[in-house]
Amino acid sequence: MTQSSETTGQSSAPPAPSGSRPRDTPRTARAFTPAAGRFAPTGLYDPVAALVRERLWRGLLAMHVAPRPQEVIVDVGCGTGSQALLLHRIEPAARIIGIDPDPRILAVARRKARAAGASIDWRQGMGDEPADGLGPGSADTAVSSLVLHQCPLPMKRAILAALHTVLRPGGRLVLADYGLQRTRLMRTAFRVVQLADGRADTQPNADGILPALIAEAGFDRVREAEVVSTVTGSISVYVARRAGD
Repeated sequence: MTQSSETTGQSSAPPAPSGSRPRDTPRTARAFTPAAGRFAPTGLYDPVAALVRERLWRGLLAMHVAPRPQEVIVDVGCGTGSQALLLHRIEPAARIIGIDPDPRILAVARRKARAAGASIDWRQGMGDEPADGLGPGSADTAVSSLVLHQCPLPMKRAILAALHTVLRPGGRLVLADYGLQRTRLMRTAFRVVQLADGRADTQPNADGILPALIAEAGFDRVREAEVVSTVTGSISVYVARRAGD
């Protein structure tokens, strides 16, 4: 999910199936790169993600989230809902909110949740602006996966700033994304991602910028907790906290 500030018109989300609690409202649609990249159809996202050791890095992300009952977890750029559904399976009593700008991919997420009998709050929205009803300090944990590498640098900063705002003091941030590509093999493999999502947006990730951007957004205890090598480069899991007031 890449996001930019270009205005393209008005759009609204499709009606949600029974059992979900969408709060989608008509918004000014802004350009974004689809989850599967610039050239692949939305329906290929899950099969492609499965090729990049998705079960491993999603499991590691969930381990660092360690969801608890009644905790509010916001998944920004939730895509087809795989991470949100995994967190729901681990702790059904947590309140999970999935946000994505693409109504087509949210429709996939809703179908998957309905099939799993999972009650997840799906909302259409951009990652750099709070979703309806999500005020400052309203979430215990914010997660995001494979989003920031697709975003222009100003949008990376804007999303991280929005995540900082929506978290309560002491709240946790857990991100999984392409990070520093440390070896020649990983840098070569990462060219596939750059072909799909564009070099300008992806290169800062490959150069290892994310920890600095996370700290710049106001988070502390920032660390790269995990590194997973895949056929498209290495995916890192970053953890941080919003400082307590």
